[in-house]
Amino acid sequence: MADETQVIAVIGGTGELGGAIARRLALAGQRVVIGSRDPAKALAAAQALAREAGCQVGSGSNADAAYTAQIVIVTVPFASQEATLRDIAPSVVGKIVVDTTVPLVPPKVMRVQLPPEGSAAVRAQNILGQGVRVTSAFHNVAAHKLATDATVECDVLVFGDEKAAREVVLGLVGLCGLRGLHAGALANSAAAEALTSVLIFLNKTYGVDGAGVRITGELKLPSAG
Repeated sequence: MADETQVIAVIGGTGELGGAIARRLALAGQRVVIGSRDPAKALAAAQALAREAGCQVGSGSNADAAYTAQIVIVTVPFASQEATLRDIAPSVVGKIVVDTTVPLVPPKVMRVQLPPEGSAAVRAQNILGQGVRVTSAFHNVAAHKLATDATVECDVLVFGDEKAAREVVLGLVGLCGLRGLHAGALANSAAAEALTSVLIFLNKTYGVDGAGVRITGELKLPSAG
């Protein structure tokens, strides 16, 4: 069920993944604000989404979008992660930040290259500080599939040191039409981040149009790790 009082900022919302998440949340009735380094691009994306979804969609710079929201989803490339997080840091104290960053280092994106901190999510927590409720998710979902109305046969693993914050993110994942699963501590995010490079390799090797992850077995939901 949509929470009409909750505002969700999608930072990097003019990109493929950010745009797809913003679209699904808006169509699910959520109040969405699109952030971008270029406010003009954010405005154009917000206006297009508002026309499609038939609702108001906000826009602004990344920092301004983060300031207006209770939940902030960061969807930027690894190369832009640090600068983006430092830009929004003053605006996200006490809030839930969902980091989707995968540490891909071109040109060898099919090779796992985790950062010195162990994962991009832990790196995000270090940058933002302990006053921010950092979680991570959406690492293994093909953005071009999420951007459609099709059912995406993929689970979303949600990581975070605070169970209550993970639970909120699971709700957002559900609104996006996906099954979200508690996957434990933020440090565990390294597994999903690394798996993205493996999935890219599988896509190329086997001609898959966006390989994903599905957890098998009969799960007794809700579950927590």
